[in-house]
Formats: sequence, structure tokens, C-alpha cells
Amino acid sequence: MIPAGRPIHGRIRPPGSKSITNRALVCAALAHGTSSLTGALDSDDTRVMIESLSRLGIRVESRDEGKALVVHGCGGRVPAKQADLFVGNSGTTIRFLTALCALGDGTYRLDGVERMRQRPIGDLLAALNEVGADCHGESRARFPTVIVKGCGLRGGQVSIRGDTSSQFFSGLLMAAPLAQGSVHIDVQGELVSGPYVAMTWRIMEAFGAQLNPGSKFTTCDIPAPQSYQSRTYAIEPDASAASYFWAAAAITGGEVTVEGLAIPSLQGDVWFVDLLERMGCRATQTDSGITVSGPAVHGIDIDMNSISDTVQTLAAVALFAEGPTTIRGVGHIRHKETDRIGDLARELRKFGATVDELPDGLKIFPPASLTRSVSEGRWSPIEIETYNDHRMAMSLALPSLVLPGITILNPGCTAKTYPGFFEDLSRLVAGG
Repeated sequence: MIPAGRPIHGRIRPPGSKSITNRALVCAALAHGTSSLTGALDSDDTRVMIESLSRLGIRVESRDEGKALVVHGCGGRVPAKQADLFVGNSGTTIRFLTALCALGDGTYRLDGVERMRQRPIGDLLAALNEVGADCHGESRARFPTVIVKGCGLRGGQVSIRGDTSSQFFSGLLMAAPLAQGSVHIDVQGELVSGPYVAMTWRIMEAFGAQLNPGSKFTTCDIPAPQSYQSRTYAIEPDASAASYFWAAAAITGGEVTVEGLAIPSLQGDVWFVDLLERMGCRATQTDSGITVSGPAVHGIDIDMNSISDTVQTLAAVALFAEGPTTIRGVGHIRHKETDRIGDLARELRKFGATVDELPDGLKIFPPASLTRSVSEGRWSPIEIETYNDHRMAMSLALPSLVLPGITILNPGCTAKTYPGFFEDLSRLVAGG
């Protein structure tokens, strides 16, 4: 990126939400009839989901460059008796499809890249086995590759840990209505990323399933057997992707409107704007979207458990604020595409920041004025390692809006969720 040289002003509409797209694909795949999904995301994560559904015998037609998907539901009966599924590094895909395959009648193998084999899935396997599934790690008990011997779910009472990944809970939830008997879920420990479970609930309801969640999803009762019903479903723009553009306004002192999002939203990450307001920005909502006006002035101390996918974005903003920023409640992000605490701290230090790793987050002490360092000739070019993590690439590209000489290594990793990110950011910088 070439520094903008001025505050950024503009409007943008990010692509559809990856989280909503993959959840809607699962519900539509299990439904009776044919569903139409509009505003969908076309990215690596959604492509591996669609390819895996195809291998399971569930046809998905892609139209309008992947923004429209037609899903021919299987009515709760997985057609394939055997399938070998490759999920790349898509956590939603392997976790959701492990639960879906448990509903089948056959043997299914789910594998991914080497990093996926390091990401835990044992809590989901144990929970599915409690309600009648037969699934296990092929080489290591609690990690992919996963083998599922589909025999349906009988139902009953099940406990699942909430402090590793909300995707375990979401995968179990989406399969539960198709069990032979009702399912009662108890969540053990603090539920991380709770808004994503609420998102799953709302999407399930949209496709006709009924469930009765307890307070803050500490428990959930799912009557069964039920069935999903086909429908036309509109997918919101991705709020996690929106965070990068709101952050661009905060860093440059500009004003950016993200179109198509509102508060409330299905996506908890829309509350990233509240964090920017606490840092001194101004956020306003209109009929067309949400506008953030910068700059971010001071650091904050904040628990980001519920919106942990935006930790790296806030860290980029913190480099330009006055005083430290402390991020708490996100210990689970060490198990994402990369260690999003340790590796993030390592890259932030390249900007001259002092970063303390905490048990559940990190504390960022920004360097003395970065822009002054540039003007006084004290700034040296740096290379940012992305660790093949799409969010590392997108978040740590933002300082390049005001700092020269920043090289993002492996920028193509953004294809996981946002293939056109750098083109969209450049268009916003250019005012187009």
C-alpha cells in the first residue's frame, strides 16, 4: 500500500458475511426443498464448504460470481454413504460438517491443512458422541483428521465446553433438531464469542427450526425430531470485514461509511464501532449504513471476548492512540488460524510498540508518534509476517495508510474470507 497522505473519506460495502454464509449453507443443505441465498460471500472458506456439501451429495449452484447460491436441500438425509472432505483451514466448515455428517449413514473423513490439524476439535467430538454419534480423531483423539461413522443422533442430555470455540456449540445446535429425540445442552465454563451462537440461533429459526436457549446460552433445549424448511435468505455484509474500514477512518482521522449494516445486527462484530467511540471516534447510523469519524485519540482497557475476530483490527488502531490499550477475555484466539496473541504481539513490536502478553490477551504500549518518526526520518521500512492468517494481513495493512515502507508478506491469504480486500481498500483510499 502507498500511504494515503490525507484523511480517508468514502463509502464501501464489504462482501457478505462468511459466518452467516456458512451457517445458512448448512441449514439450507439440511432443509426440505430448494433455498436461495443472496448476498453470499465467495471466498476460500465458503468454497470449501460448498465443495464438501457437493461431495456429500447436496447440490449447490453458484450464480452472480458466487453472490447468489441455490441450495437443493437433502431433507435431513445426507445422500452420500462415504465422502472424503478437505476443508483447508476453515474452522466453520470442519466443525459444522462434522456435526452434519453425524446425521448421515456412512463413513466420512474430514481433513485440512497442517494448521487445521493443530486446531482442537475434541470437545465437539465428545459432545456429539454423548448424543449417539460415532466420531474420533484419526491420528490424535482431539484433533483433525476426523472420522465420522454416521448413524444419526439419538438425542438426550449433553455437556459441551464453551471456552475453546463457539463453533463447537453452533455445530451441535444446527444438527440437534434432526436428532431422534430432544436434545438438552449444558455449556460448561464461559462461552466465548457468544454473539456467534446467537447468530446460529437466528439463522436456524429463519429456516424453521425451534430451540429454547437459556440465559446467555448457558443451556439450550432443542425439541426433536424437527425439520428445516427451504426459503430465500438475504446475507448481511461482513461486520468483521467492515471493522478494517472503520479502523481506516480512526487511524487517518477521516470518515468512512460502511453500507448495508445497522445496529442491531446478526453479527456481534458490528459493536466494534463502540470500541472506536471509546477511543475518541464518533459513530453514527443512517438508513444506508454506519459511519465512523476519526481520529482515535486514546487507548482503552476492554474485554473483547464477544467480538474476538476484531482484536487484530483494534491492535492496529492502538498503535496510533495515546496511552496503552489492554485487550482481555480472548485467550481462545491462540487456537485460531495462528496464535493471534503471540504472533500479533511479535508483529506489533516491529512498529516500535511495547507489547505484554497476558493470560487472556495483550497490553499494547504504542510507540511515540509514528507519523512524527516518518517526518523526522527516523522510520525504517518493515515486513509484516501474516502466518497465513487473513485477519493478520488485513489488520496490519492499515498502518500503511499513514506509514511508508510496510510490506505485507503473503497478502493472498486474505482469499480465505475477503479475496478483494486490497482492491477495495485501494479504491477507498482513491476516493472511488
